[in-house]
Amino acid sequence: MKKLLLKIGINGVALWVTTLVVSGVAIQTDPGAPDATKQKVLTVLVVAVIFAAVNTLVKPLVQIATFGLFILTLGLITFVVNALMLGLTSKICEHFQVRFHVDGFGSALLGALVISVVSIALNAMLPDDVKR
Repeated sequence: MKKLLLKIGINGVALWVTTLVVSGVAIQTDPGAPDATKQKVLTVLVVAVIFAAVNTLVKPLVQIATFGLFILTLGLITFVVNALMLGLTSKICEHFQVRFHVDGFGSALLGALVISVVSIALNAMLPDDVKR
């Protein structure tokens, strides 16, 4: 349970950084809302849970389906798969009226790259006993 919460927290921070860095990835809030910060934090947490679910349930199936491309591209297809997972997260959020949006595949690709870098950096900073 602790590991799952840690993963969601890291996903949340990585998604938040991505919305700051990549212009095509955004968390939309009501302009002038008195609790805009609270809305953003709650939205980031919900998106992080959805993103974790997509990465846990859908990503392995896509990786199995693209195994040949993985070998052929020496693993570079991973960035495309990650971008597709971010795009799928955006579509799921849209369906459930969560205010998270990715503009297109280019934004998703860049966003997936930022999420990967931030996640790797955050995981590297964790002590080994917390990772287990």
